[in-house]
Amino acid sequence: MKIIIHGGFFSESSQSIETKTAKQNALSDIVKKSYEYLKSHTALQTVVYAVELLENDELFNAGIGSQIQSDGKIRMSASIMDGITTKFSGVINIEETKNPIRVAEKLFTYDDRVLGGSGAITFARANGFEKFSTEIPQRRKEYEDKVASKGTGTVGCVALDANGNIAAATSTGGKGFEMPGRISDSATTAGNYATNTCGVSCTGVGEDIVSAVVATKIVTRVTDGMLIDEAFEKTFAELKVIDGFAGAIAIDKFGNIYHQDSHPKMVFASFNGNDLEVFN
Repeated sequence: MKIIIHGGFFSESSQSIETKTAKQNALSDIVKKSYEYLKSHTALQTVVYAVELLENDELFNAGIGSQIQSDGKIRMSASIMDGITTKFSGVINIEETKNPIRVAEKLFTYDDRVLGGSGAITFARANGFEKFSTEIPQRRKEYEDKVASKGTGTVGCVALDANGNIAAATSTGGKGFEMPGRISDSATTAGNYATNTCGVSCTGVGEDIVSAVVATKIVTRVTDGMLIDEAFEKTFAELKVIDGFAGAIAIDKFGNIYHQDSHPKMVFASFNGNDLEVFN
């Protein structure tokens, strides 16, 4: 069993070293809790659980603490993918919902598995997800001061369970101050993808990740027989051509954990039951 999570990029220009340390500590705690959960649950259940914990921590730009868009509203996106069935579900631009990843999970059993905007909100309310403001004072101040970070906030998890199943989940509160209606990579297979061979979750600038189809390319290449490190190197070389800003985490069917980013500021944590690794 293996698990890796990410908490997006760390911005030295707008965040303190204390914040970086707090994020690392939070990731360490969440990855260990999620590994314990993985012992008695599937990979799919675990990635949802881990991302829910990340959404509940205002240190990260997903769920509580999500960025505010240019019209003063918060819109979030999240998705999950199961490597065994290759089923994908997600919500795009959902509002006033505490845990978008849980709404994505609920959609997993439906024929229409990706909903956006008012449709996602209506579905959430009809299925018991109460209206909940995810805005925190820090985000409101950033909005009022018009201080935007460069698309650094997304959280994600990839897990390999005891049965060899792989799943991936990703959630984001957006890049901040974006145009209403903008769609990121987090609820697409460009940013969240898994097969029974490999799973990937991305963070960074959604437009760049979609343009380079980062998660899908990595997983497809590993599925086709390429080593996971080679798949990452080739995909990120293609991302570099468009000057893309992105990072990704992954686990393959052999339990190999890998991560890479175009800018060395992404925060991760991985755990295999014995060894805890926290990056950046």
